[in-house]
Amino acid sequence: METKTLNNGVEIPVVGYGTWQTPSGEVAVAGVKHAIEAGYRHIDTAAVYENEPSVGAGIAKALASGVVTREELFVTSKVWNTERGYETTLTAFEKTLSDLGLDYLDLYLIHWPANAKQFDRWEEINLETWRAMTDLYQAGKIRAIGVSNFKPHHLEALMQTEVKPAVNQIEYHPGFLQSDIVDYCKANDIVLEAWSPLGTGEMLTNETLQEIASKYDKSVAQLCIRFCLQNDLVPLPKSVTPERIEENLEVFDFEIADEDMARIEQLPEFGTKDLDPDEIDF
Repeated sequence: METKTLNNGVEIPVVGYGTWQTPSGEVAVAGVKHAIEAGYRHIDTAAVYENEPSVGAGIAKALASGVVTREELFVTSKVWNTERGYETTLTAFEKTLSDLGLDYLDLYLIHWPANAKQFDRWEEINLETWRAMTDLYQAGKIRAIGVSNFKPHHLEALMQTEVKPAVNQIEYHPGFLQSDIVDYCKANDIVLEAWSPLGTGEMLTNETLQEIASKYDKSVAQLCIRFCLQNDLVPLPKSVTPERIEENLEVFDFEIADEDMARIEQLPEFGTKDLDPDEIDF
């Protein structure tokens, strides 16, 4: 598995195994275990997914089998919106660590920014949450900290703190490029991760993507994952089907030509979850 270097020197595997919408129980346990056996070294989850104990069980089974060591894995989770703030973030982190059955996390993210629609003191709330995460990072309980779904104006206050965000995880796929956020993060040495890189499956039926994928004898899913990689994002594809879990990693043996990258980037917006961080009320 190839890696890229975060702004604090930590290496992050360039393709992650996403677990959003993966039900807890044996489905998640088996999916995570198979992903690790197939070569994934980066597992992404979150408290609100309600599957952290199952994700942790899948990791534990892979570790017990000897296919991988804990040091070779990169495990990410996120603090949910109801737990924002200093003390509540510290408590939420300890529950996540316990649910996953781990001694430390490789990456911890603020799942969504507090916004002006919900809070007069939204920026202060984000900073309090970030202060808790910074303390956990400096205590060695997290190897890197970052955010998810943050726009540039949400990031600005955090960029003035002692520890700058290493990652911003955003919705990103051929139908939703968010170029303003991408440009800001790249200019500020923040690695971008792509959640829903397949548009929750909506990319798979697009005729242009099907045509381009066929040129490379690849699936549309593989094309979308490769598209993220070539635009310097870390994609987090999700599947619970063993064959597709494996297929989603088979993206390092081809390169999308410049003209095809341009065609993909010129597609009209489609397949987005349309969750504006400034408008959410959850």
